[in-house]
Amino acid sequence: MPGDQPAARQIPCTAGEVIGILECVRISRFLRTPGPPVTSIYLSPSNARWTPKTEADLSAAIADGLLEESHYLDLKEAPSNKTGNKELAQDLASFAIDGGTLIVGISEDKENRSFGLAPQRLNGLPEKVEQVARSVPDPPLNVITEVIEASADGTTGYLVVHIPASPAAPHMVDGRYVGRGDKTKNRLSDAEVVRLHQQRKATETDTHTLLQREIDEDPLGEYGEQSHFFFVAQPTAGRSDMLLALTSGPNWRTRLTDLVAKAHTPELNAVLRQFSPNLADAQQGHRRAGGAALSTHNLGDGRRHEPKGEYGAEDVIEVQFLEDGGLRLYSSRLSDNPGESSGGHQVLFDAAAVALTRRMLEVVRLTAEQAGYFGSWSIAVGATRLRGRHRYESHETWGAHGLTARYTEDTYRRATGASWADLNSAPGMTTERLLGALLRSLGSQDVYTKALAD
Repeated sequence: MPGDQPAARQIPCTAGEVIGILECVRISRFLRTPGPPVTSIYLSPSNARWTPKTEADLSAAIADGLLEESHYLDLKEAPSNKTGNKELAQDLASFAIDGGTLIVGISEDKENRSFGLAPQRLNGLPEKVEQVARSVPDPPLNVITEVIEASADGTTGYLVVHIPASPAAPHMVDGRYVGRGDKTKNRLSDAEVVRLHQQRKATETDTHTLLQREIDEDPLGEYGEQSHFFFVAQPTAGRSDMLLALTSGPNWRTRLTDLVAKAHTPELNAVLRQFSPNLADAQQGHRRAGGAALSTHNLGDGRRHEPKGEYGAEDVIEVQFLEDGGLRLYSSRLSDNPGESSGGHQVLFDAAAVALTRRMLEVVRLTAEQAGYFGSWSIAVGATRLRGRHRYESHETWGAHGLTARYTEDTYRRATGASWADLNSAPGMTTERLLGALLRSLGSQDVYTKALAD
């Protein structure tokens, strides 16, 4: 069964989203060289890309008058009390609508309308900011932080906090929804809140439409008895050729296979239960409309199921990579008949749903990183042929729990959004948003507590 959450990883690059921010990350991926991460900050249309790495970079930006609080940038000293924490949470939430950056360690002289360096104690500062982001705004917010040390004292310095545009925006702090004006945060009007919720609902509807298309095009159709699982991910602001370099040209199959292999990290392998077929079993390369795919040998060209009568003929897995950035997963073995232990009935592998979702979220992250896309994603999961089936329980849990609840509907569907920060810092939380309702219905939410938390 899935266990502990893998440790957070270092982020190679990030930016907010939309308008100049997307352009900044598109360009920055071509400027990367081996070494420290490159971080782009959107300043203004005339200074769309800025990548501070040292205190000298910050000092030069202040001297040149480039640092100015705007819709996408805020400057402040570190919070020192509960009031400061609440203000910090409001600042973070205000950027969550369009994305932005907060630089901690810059003082402001309001009378002279100028800024200066004010290095802060770095010990515990990134953790404090991340904790405020996750505990104060409602819903919680994920951010990405980077440290710049002061030249005179490495224990002090500056914290660059990137807040990607959040698919869950607007976020509430202290009972109020917070947005960002031209230069400062503000309380959103009821009309603005309604508009944002409607916009999010429309995106969710579009994602459900993509998911339903995959369900309708199930390559096995009515064949067999097993439950089927579907995963859909689509970039919300991707280019039409976002994955063209990955899915075409010489050795495209090898590139796809290598990328999927990278999703099998030691950390994930240690906490996710192994089962068959899994992503690593998708070794056959196929051209698909709008992209390419990897599948098991029993799914041929044109997505034709080729059972051939052998054992496991019903067990199919396929991963599709579309040129526009879309990713799709299909697995035909979300259930099986283990024999006498289940009374000869199909039982559900909820562990497979958790493992496939966590693994595909890592594929999404790796794909986004390779394509240089650091915007948001619309993600959905679905499962079919569920009615009347209970979850499979291994011999370790049979005696403790007995048979679990039978699922009362035939199809399960859930959609959510995920930012770049979510993919890197909160894949467990994202998985919980996608699968939590299913697991609660089956009575197995407690089994996966660590796998669904970060």
